[in-house]
Amino acid sequence: RDSDNDNPDGVLWQSFDFPTDTLLPEMKLGWDVKTGFNRFIRSWKSLDDPSSGDFFFKIETRGFPEIFLWNRDSRLYRSGPWNGIRFSGVPEMQPFDYMVFNFTASKEEVTYSFRVTKKNYYSRLSLSSSGLLQRFTWIETVQNWNLFWYAPKDQCDEYKERGVYSYCDSNTSPVCNCIKGFTPRNPQAWGLRDGSDGCVRKTQLSCEGGDGFVQLKKMKLPDTTASSVDRGTGVKECEQKCLRDCNCTAFANTDIRGGGS
Repeated sequence: RDSDNDNPDGVLWQSFDFPTDTLLPEMKLGWDVKTGFNRFIRSWKSLDDPSSGDFFFKIETRGFPEIFLWNRDSRLYRSGPWNGIRFSGVPEMQPFDYMVFNFTASKEEVTYSFRVTKKNYYSRLSLSSSGLLQRFTWIETVQNWNLFWYAPKDQCDEYKERGVYSYCDSNTSPVCNCIKGFTPRNPQAWGLRDGSDGCVRKTQLSCEGGDGFVQLKKMKLPDTTASSVDRGTGVKECEQKCLRDCNCTAFANTDIRGGGS
């Protein structure tokens, strides 16, 4: 910016708007709604080539915003929508006494950031040239960066690994499971560990009253890019709206800070 201009609006360029492959504390990842500017992290081409690589991590604003990991035009992983405390697909994002996570969705911006609250604590989020998201924390006693978290971790982290009405549990074998009341659409493929066809209802909905919902706890919300989101609607009201719409198959709480799950 001009040397005599202290107005933030006079900034022509700043490094925090272009985080390359690493997000540092108080950097923002996401959209400036007014200008349309999108901040995202992108991998290096290789370990020794810092030119732009094939992988990038950026916020998707359709539906309920969440962050996607891409390999060029293909989605590899998603964080799950923000639930008021953390991204629903990242259980490691529990509150810490030394680090605060922040997600903002307003008319001005849709952004994610984090900040460190204790002296001599350091953290960074990086995207490797092989497409691995990694959070590192600095261990002062050994003077080294420690790998705190990474994604994708396993088969359950892979984008759209399973079909409709199913969920993934890395503690079961096979990892694909049908929701209660559903059965595999293609039992033969299911038995061969291919869950891409998903599941079908054992009993069809009547849509004439008497239908209800099965509560699923501690789940990563599905991709919501084709869903309707109303942050001003309570859970009970949302349930009634869903019951009145035969095309509605499920509902969820957008903010669990009041005790939801």
